[in-house]
Amino acid sequence: MAVIPIAVDPVTRIEGHLKASIEVDTVNGVQQIVHVQMTGTLFRGFEKLLEGRDPRDAPIITSRICGVCPTSHSEVAVLALDQAGGVTIPGAARILRNLVHGACFLESHILHFYLLSLPDYIRGPAMPPWTPGFEMDRRVDQVSQDLFMAHYLEAINVRRECHEMGALFGGKLPHSPAYVAGGFTAVPSAANLAAFGTHLDAILDFIETRYLPDAERLAALYSDYFLIGRGYGNLLCYGAFELNDAGTSKLFPAGRVVNGGGAVQPMDPAAITEDVTRSWYTNESGALHPSAGETVPQYPKADGYSWLKAPRYAGAPYECGPLARMWCKGEYANGVSTMDRIRARAYEARLLATEMKNWLAELGAGAATYAPWSNPGTAAAAGLSEAPRGALGHWIGIADGRISHYQVITPTCWTISPRDGAGQLGPLEQALMGTPIADAKHPVEALRVIHSVDPCLDCATHVVHRK
Repeated sequence: MAVIPIAVDPVTRIEGHLKASIEVDTVNGVQQIVHVQMTGTLFRGFEKLLEGRDPRDAPIITSRICGVCPTSHSEVAVLALDQAGGVTIPGAARILRNLVHGACFLESHILHFYLLSLPDYIRGPAMPPWTPGFEMDRRVDQVSQDLFMAHYLEAINVRRECHEMGALFGGKLPHSPAYVAGGFTAVPSAANLAAFGTHLDAILDFIETRYLPDAERLAALYSDYFLIGRGYGNLLCYGAFELNDAGTSKLFPAGRVVNGGGAVQPMDPAAITEDVTRSWYTNESGALHPSAGETVPQYPKADGYSWLKAPRYAGAPYECGPLARMWCKGEYANGVSTMDRIRARAYEARLLATEMKNWLAELGAGAATYAPWSNPGTAAAAGLSEAPRGALGHWIGIADGRISHYQVITPTCWTISPRDGAGQLGPLEQALMGTPIADAKHPVEALRVIHSVDPCLDCATHVVHRK
């Protein structure tokens, strides 16, 4: 048979704008993906927006990069500022950052499973957002179908609880004003501590009695997806949720998994570069460490097909996210596949919610949450942590008291990067290769792989051309 070109544009049930260009052919009697390009269709210009501004603007402006994980950007921005100013924040501020950031994680994980990924597998009512949609193989019995749909509706309210919980300390969400260089603006009160605990108990109960069993139920029904979407098997984690004031111990330690197994290896930020060979940026912007990274658009560009750069670790592609974090922590080592990503995310939600109860118990009402921060005048620093979707880094340069350089690498840039100068596919592109496609007009199998990494393309600035 002839090669069948498929364009899914836009990919729906994600944050932001993504195009999947796929070619399907029959190989050894199986109709499967033989070529793929993932295109981020929006330019991100936040790095340029920040140049020349007061460094303290960074957590406020970068939180606008994404409405789904804004606290992650604020968290990473203030980590960079803390380092630049040489300040150690009070323990209560560290815990409050963890709690608000954790609320964001829990909301995002529940959102992903029930509202973004699950519709790829079950039949919903004949109404939006369930229609229109691709036809798909239906393996879900009526009992499971009813449970999934009931919990889908519950999840909407539980997500609201996550937002309300985070707002108790974080203030107005999604763009929390509470993250500041030197600590946190909120001071815990007895009433807010109690209210936070009430929300957290309800969320943890949902995770244990709904989310985790549903993830396992889906995995049993679609067990073949443990063999689909494997990709390179390279996993990267920066580390997240500091457990001591020095920042030397974290709930999720930094590390790497290479080729789908073996011992967890160390992660050295100095080994990170950004390739732009197939990205819409000048070639002079590429092969640089993000501390010296450039954001100089070039559109159109021969062989370019994405606004995402291609981050690489020691020249190799890596995916990131809950699976990487849980593997590096030693809590999940089943495999690297579509269904492993879904299961690891659910287990991470339970682990994190349980740990948040312990952090909450450590807080005392009225504890100090700020240490004075002074503009260093000249500095170079980096904030490295994790967003729900994986490794998030902000690199900042300060000169004459103003931001002279800023570079952001989001988790989606790691996982959904384009090809690089060596011809290596991005991690998601590689994961899609070989995916069987039953019906080229309804490539739901490809969407299952794509949704398993939870793409977030919101980290972009919309460009408007006025004639």
